Amino acid sequence: MKKLRYILFFAIFAWCIATTAQEDTNQGIRWSSLHGLEYEMKAGLGIGGMSPLPLPHEIRSIDHYSPGLNFLIEGNAVKWMDISKQWGVKVGLRLENKSMNTSAKVKNYGMKILNDNGGQLSGLWTGGVKTKVHNSYITFPVSLAYCLNRRWDFSLGIYFSYLLSGDFSGDVYDGHLRTPDETGSRVDFQGSNRATYDFSGDLRKFQWGWQVEAEWKAFRHLNVLGDLTWGMNNIFKSDFKTVAFNLYPIYLNFGFGYSF
Repeated sequence: MKKLRYILFFAIFAWCIATTAQEDTNQGIRWSSLHGLEYEMKAGLGIGGMSPLPLPHEIRSIDHYSPGLNFLIEGNAVKWMDISKQWGVKVGLRLENKSMNTSAKVKNYGMKILNDNGGQLSGLWTGGVKTKVHNSYITFPVSLAYCLNRRWDFSLGIYFSYLLSGDFSGDVYDGHLRTPDETGSRVDFQGSNRATYDFSGDLRKFQWGWQVEAEWKAFRHLNVLGDLTWGMNNIFKSDFKTVAFNLYPIYLNFGFGYSF
C-alpha cells in the first residue's frame, strides 16, 4: 500500500512538471511570436560534388560519378524586421556531410602517389583516377529571408564552414606517371598494378560560400525545402600545389523542416 502511494505521488509530481514545462514552452513560443521570432529544425539529403570551374583540360572524361550519402541536420532562427513578416534575417547551425566518388581519365594531372616502400612519387599522371571524398562540416549560415505569401519563403545569404573530418583519397590505374614533370622519367601502372594517393591532410579547415533556399509550407508546422550551396574557395590549402586547379563544393539539398 505504501509503495502504491509512492507511485501515485511520483506520477502526480511528474505530471505537474510536464504540465509546467509545456506551459513554459507555449509561453516562450508566444513571446517569440510577439517579438517577430520564428524557429525551425530541418533535416535533408544532398547531391553534388567537388568540382573545378570550368572543367580543366587535364580532365579528359568523367567515367563514373556517385554523390554518396550526404546528410544534414540544421536548426535556425528568423527575426522578422517588419510587422507584416515579409523581410527578415535568418541565422542557423548545420551539421552536414559532403561526399562523392568519381572515376575519370586524365592527362598530365598533378599527382603524388604512395609507393610500395611507403615513400612518395610526385609528378604528372596520365591514365585513370578514382577519387573518394567524404568530408564532415559544422556550418553557420546567415541569410536575408523574404516571405512571398502564406506558402512560400525564400532566403539568400552566405555560409561559413569548419571541417570536422576529411577524406580525399583514391588510386590511379592504367597509365603512367612522369616525374618530376612531363619530360621526366616514366613509371607505368597497368592491369592490376595500382598506386594510391591521399590528400586528406591538405584539406582546408575553413570554407565559405553562397546559398539560396526555397521553402514551401505544406502544413502549419511542416515545411518542404530545397537549397543550393556554392563554395567560393578551394577545398585545399593555399600551399597545396599538387592539384593545379581549384575544387569547389557545389551541392543541392532537399529536406523537411518543422517550424514553431
